Amino acid sequence: MTDQAEQAQQTWDAVDAYFSEQLIGRDPVLEAAAAAADEAGLPHIAVAPNQGKLLHLLALTQGARRILEVGTLGGYSAIWLARALPADGTLITLELDPKHAAVARANLDRAGLGRVAEVRTGRAADSLAALVADGVEPFDLVFIDADKPSNPAYFARALELTRPGSLIVVDNVVRGGAIADAASTDPAITATRRLHELIAAEPRVSATSVQTVGAKGYDGFTLARVRA
Repeated sequence: MTDQAEQAQQTWDAVDAYFSEQLIGRDPVLEAAAAAADEAGLPHIAVAPNQGKLLHLLALTQGARRILEVGTLGGYSAIWLARALPADGTLITLELDPKHAAVARANLDRAGLGRVAEVRTGRAADSLAALVADGVEPFDLVFIDADKPSNPAYFARALELTRPGSLIVVDNVVRGGAIADAASTDPAITATRRLHELIAAEPRVSATSVQTVGAKGYDGFTLARVRA
């Protein structure tokens, strides 16, 4: 990283820290969840606090009763999402790695959310196919934050599992700006470009993508609303 890039990252970190201090504050439950993930050796790829709060606010604004998350990790974002649910709400979150899933379950239980949150272990493609086959009640919000090469397939399944008015959020779509590189051979880039081609050609959704900078670096997310 160049000196200029390091200086920019330091600024982004400071701004995120300021907003988190002002608008979120200390949260012992979330801090404990992050610490448990660190102690278990999970990768440091969970959403930042202000990003988690955004997911929370989106779910509240949506009046979500049913939320689907693809990619659990240690359950940090799942806690933010599940906190937006009513007492009779449901969060189903999908995680490939049994170790990660165990950490997430413990974190959700510690947060008092075990009654509304279910962690399903296995390949997300298989779990999503099972949800479709079971004919489950549609989800009001879907958050996709798992292996990037599978984003097009996850989005297609999300369309099968939602209803008109549902929101679909896909994280990490800017890839440090590499999303604009049509010549890239990186599977995460090529798949994310395919995702946006799929969305652009899909009449059932209205969508936008937003670039972000912050403690997680330079990236962004895509927000799609299922049309009536």
